[in-house]
Amino acid sequence: MVFGMGGPSGVMTYVDIPSVFITLGGAFTATIVAFPASRLLSCVAVAKNAIFINNKSPVIVITQIIEFAEQARREGILALESRALEITDDFLKQGIQLAVDGTEPDLIKEILSTEISFMEARHEEGIKVFDFLASMGPSFGMVGTLFGLIAMLGNMSDIDSLGPNMATTLITTLYGSLLANMFCLPVVEKLKMYSRKESVVKELMLEGIMSLQSGDNPRIVEQKLAVFLEPSLRASVSKEKK
Repeated sequence: MVFGMGGPSGVMTYVDIPSVFITLGGAFTATIVAFPASRLLSCVAVAKNAIFINNKSPVIVITQIIEFAEQARREGILALESRALEITDDFLKQGIQLAVDGTEPDLIKEILSTEISFMEARHEEGIKVFDFLASMGPSFGMVGTLFGLIAMLGNMSDIDSLGPNMATTLITTLYGSLLANMFCLPVVEKLKMYSRKESVVKELMLEGIMSLQSGDNPRIVEQKLAVFLEPSLRASVSKEKK
């Protein structure tokens, strides 16, 4: 984009402070009005996740659950009580503890399925903020365009003011589009992708926990969980076990 602007020396042509106030100021203010403060504060962490998040590898999760299945088959499911303390993922730890405590399978599935549903709802709430901001950018860009047109048409006799007013007219639209297309919408898509991946891993964990609770053979557990993986990754499970 810098190249398209004519190189570093041409970038200053596209800098207009009033347009920044109108477009970015208007878009962010509208977003602040639209959402509660708690939601907005959580968006800082959401934006950070879009850049730095590291999803748990499903292959590693499957390998871990297969190890649990092997131990449970040798020593009984109660042997997993001490192993549960080593688990860093709260969802998997909760499921293992429920299974060890002898909770009914239907109740385990209900509890963990509800947990997945609320996790997806939390993700959706964070995504909505950036989605709204993406819609406000072009909207306030258009507002800035109207401001510029009104100022320009209202003072056509002043030739010197036509250039700055025309710049405001066009640059506000540019800023709104850049806010939406270079930041907000890419963040939205990335968060949606991460949410889908995390949901798949949680569903995988749920299936594994139900298999542990029912005492399935480790090979059956592996076959059940491998279906959650892309075909190209399924061979990785056997390699991880070795």
